[in-house]
Amino acid sequence: MDGTKPAMESNAEETQDEGQESKGCFECCIKCLGGVPYASLVATILCFSGVALFCGCGHVALTGTLTMLENHFSRITSDHATLAAVIQIFQYIIYGIASFFFVYAILLLGEGFYTTSTIKKELQSDFKTTICGRCITAFFMFLTYIFALVFIAIFCFTAIPVFLFFNMWNTCAAMRSPDSNITYPDSICVDVRQYGVIPLNATPGKACGTTLTDICSTSEFYLSYHLYIVALAGAGATVIALIHYLMILAANWAYLKTAASTHDYQDIKTKDDQDLEAEARSKDGQNSSSYS
Repeated sequence: MDGTKPAMESNAEETQDEGQESKGCFECCIKCLGGVPYASLVATILCFSGVALFCGCGHVALTGTLTMLENHFSRITSDHATLAAVIQIFQYIIYGIASFFFVYAILLLGEGFYTTSTIKKELQSDFKTTICGRCITAFFMFLTYIFALVFIAIFCFTAIPVFLFFNMWNTCAAMRSPDSNITYPDSICVDVRQYGVIPLNATPGKACGTTLTDICSTSEFYLSYHLYIVALAGAGATVIALIHYLMILAANWAYLKTAASTHDYQDIKTKDDQDLEAEARSKDGQNSSSYS
């Protein structure tokens, strides 16, 4: 009996230690999860997804568009040389956009972690924000506003090729429809020269009838059309992410400014209370000395 008692006590101690360890791990996990800026995290994921879709699909769609124009609308290299150079410039711009927004989204996520930790410190009466921290938040807010305007312009610009391809798609669909009573199908044409994509003297510059339906059946047209739609959706998602970032930054800046003002007021009030207590103590000391 005496030998089993120490064993039971040791087992109880081990169970208690394991319970404390599990409780400590749980509290640590809760503490870590409490420091995650979920709003900034959602905006970051949305920004990454939107930029990836826009840049990846846009790059491939531009290449397919150039291939389609070379094969069907502008067979002379000199006629579309300027267009090829412009497309190449756009592709380099896409590379820059992808790299820049990857870094910028990480910086905004870091700013979210900074603000969240600052708020936690304030709740623990250890608020240590500075004017520099508030200025950084305001600077990010200004940059995000500018980038949101830029991506709204990019979104509108991306809608142009979607509109052009949609017109071609509808024209081909109308020609293929069994309900269409088209007597002269060769009279139905799509002239890309009128959109300013290629020069007016480019040959052939347009596609009519069965040639047009054959173009709509090619993989270049089908792939480019749907990739432009996905790129447009990616640009829209990026705009939403930037607006989300802008709301987060504005709320963080306002909160930090209000919290800093509140703590300044509390510091002044504490100092005044200490002065009043010191003055009251000095008066009490003078009164006790006079009575003695």
